[in-house]
Amino acid sequence: MLKYELIPEQLMHEGVITASNLVSPEMVDEDIILLTHENDYWHRLRSQQLSPAEERRTGFKLSPLLVEREMRIAQGTVDTSLSAFENRVGFNVAGGTHHAGSNWGEGFCLLNDQAIAANFLLSHRLAERILIIDLDVHQGNGTAQIFRDKPNVFTFSIHGQNNFPFRKERSDLDIGLKDGITDLEYLKILQDNLQTTFESFKPDFVYYLAGVDVLATDKLGKMNLSIHACKERDSMVFATCIKYNAPVQVSMGGGYSPGIREIVQAHCNTFKTAIQLYF
Repeated sequence: MLKYELIPEQLMHEGVITASNLVSPEMVDEDIILLTHENDYWHRLRSQQLSPAEERRTGFKLSPLLVEREMRIAQGTVDTSLSAFENRVGFNVAGGTHHAGSNWGEGFCLLNDQAIAANFLLSHRLAERILIIDLDVHQGNGTAQIFRDKPNVFTFSIHGQNNFPFRKERSDLDIGLKDGITDLEYLKILQDNLQTTFESFKPDFVYYLAGVDVLATDKLGKMNLSIHACKERDSMVFATCIKYNAPVQVSMGGGYSPGIREIVQAHCNTFKTAIQLYF
């Protein structure tokens, strides 16, 4: 998508970052993928052998370059997770492929980047209690399925109840919102549940999926949030991570407003908010 090129360009244009802040990831190793995705699914995906129905479910026409792209996105999230230990926050300009389950791809997601990175941290004993905060307008059904039997990963999703995916998985905390929800109500729900979740679960690492498809202008979102509320949402998440001393990795997730400028602005606000709070 065009936004993945424009976000870093805009941040550099505004002087928020420099080219030295950007790193191009390699392709993630197969053994890291297999900590999260089933062997059969991964090998059929890699060899372009998904059934026609499975391919339709992804929304893509499969190609080797598409699989490579997903592998680089996943490694980018692993890399930025590791950098978050040093800098307290790390960003993948892409990512948020939360509809991919352990043995399926769906909704333009083939490999689940934050799930792969979370399992990498757990397998290397770099974290013990991981919280995944998914604020994309669509439920993180793949993430919920992958971690449904893992008590050391808490999946927390605030999403549109009447939006895709229409068959939802069960997260540890699901908050399905009505269509047309507005700024104050959304932010109150988020603030209350962030606080209680951090206090009860006590994460030592956080993943944040910062989709901007919650905007009122989004073609697919069905919510009625302003760009100011979207920025305030980000501020709440980062401030809570700071309060509880939990490093956070951020992946971008969805954004489908008709105007690319608004999408890029909303995503860039996430970066700028983090920089203001952390640096």
